[in-house]
Amino acid sequence: MIAVKICGINSEASYRAAVAVGATWLGFNFYPRSPRWVTPEHVVAMAGDDWAPSVGLFVEPEDAAICAVLGACRLDVLQLYASAERCRAVRERFGLPVWRAVGVSALADLPRDDEGLDGFVIEAKAPDGADRPGGNGLRLDWAMLRGWRSPAPWLLAGGLTVENVGAAIAASGAHAVDVASGVETAPGQKSAALIEAFVVAARQACETGQ
Repeated sequence: MIAVKICGINSEASYRAAVAVGATWLGFNFYPRSPRWVTPEHVVAMAGDDWAPSVGLFVEPEDAAICAVLGACRLDVLQLYASAERCRAVRERFGLPVWRAVGVSALADLPRDDEGLDGFVIEAKAPDGADRPGGNGLRLDWAMLRGWRSPAPWLLAGGLTVENVGAAIAASGAHAVDVASGVETAPGQKSAALIEAFVVAARQACETGQ
């Protein structure tokens, strides 16, 4: 079955929707410039007693910032926008799996070894002048990934929607997908209906081999 991450969960309704439809991971964005930014206290309030496998997103974080989040809420995976060297240091320091987010515009940008990490989030490279390194809703050339042999587990991200996730899976060969803006009605405003529809569409595409 295809694995699905719903990223940028920032309301109890979206949290409950993702849990109800069986999303593999729930992602929480701890980057203040993002419209999906949350505090760890907000995450705890959303989850209550119903904790789901969770991924924390950080951009070039200091150890102190990660410590502050982990001191207030549980995370199962750290997703970092940082160099491979920095990601390894975080993995060693905190003892949690680390996924490195990788912006791609050409085959040469794709990882060729596992970099001592646990996985990658593959998305389109942010445009010049963007105020965020990812989460910009840009679509990657999915066909580019077909000839790539990933050295570690990976998730396809960027510009995925209910309407195109099946085609993205078929074109890229992805076994895991990551969506944020594609299940929103406005920046940072998740739709429970779109969350459910996205997970269903991804799994149907995988089952039918689309």
